[in-house]
Amino acid sequence: MLDHLTVVKHPLVQHKLTLMREKDTSTASFRQLLREISQLLAFEITRELPMTTKRIETPLCEMDAPVLDGPKLALVSILRAGNGLLDGVLELIPSARVGFVGLYRDEETLEPVQYYFKVPDGLENRLVIAVDPMLATGNSSAAAVDLLKDAGARDIRFLCLLAAPEGIARMKEAHPDVPIVTASVDDYLNDSGYIVPGLGDAGDRMFGTK
Repeated sequence: MLDHLTVVKHPLVQHKLTLMREKDTSTASFRQLLREISQLLAFEITRELPMTTKRIETPLCEMDAPVLDGPKLALVSILRAGNGLLDGVLELIPSARVGFVGLYRDEETLEPVQYYFKVPDGLENRLVIAVDPMLATGNSSAAAVDLLKDAGARDIRFLCLLAAPEGIARMKEAHPDVPIVTASVDDYLNDSGYIVPGLGDAGDRMFGTK
């Protein structure tokens, strides 16, 4: 069982994260780094997937070899920035089913507003990994998990690039059963709800919409 909070301190993860934080990193480089780092984080969040064996034939002999067991997992992107993590994880697990939760943050109240929700069926039998680069206030993340639970999901994990202490506390309060895997726990949120030191707005930097 994953801990409630796992910080992935692998040297490659931390190096790539530093490159992403730099304000002069180009949109193309930021997008590529996010894809790469998402795959490294995915190794951690999928560490305990159920396994079984199947009989195969190698060039030398037959053997019982390990393979994934159970229904295909579901990857759910919290739009729009979640798509940057989604793309990388999906390269690693191409058979995964994919869903999307559309939430935007009201700039005055900082509360999430839903505008889209489309997820695979059978969530109650799947491992569901929700992806969003930033866990800031935690309000949007908690709301997304609420929606996934309402749709039947029972085994949910949350994958993010950066987390603020405030967001971690909010998620733990709302969903103590949902483990969080991240590359860094940063210092705090500023008055605008941005993670500090952070890396700015992940969606803007990914899509070039500054």
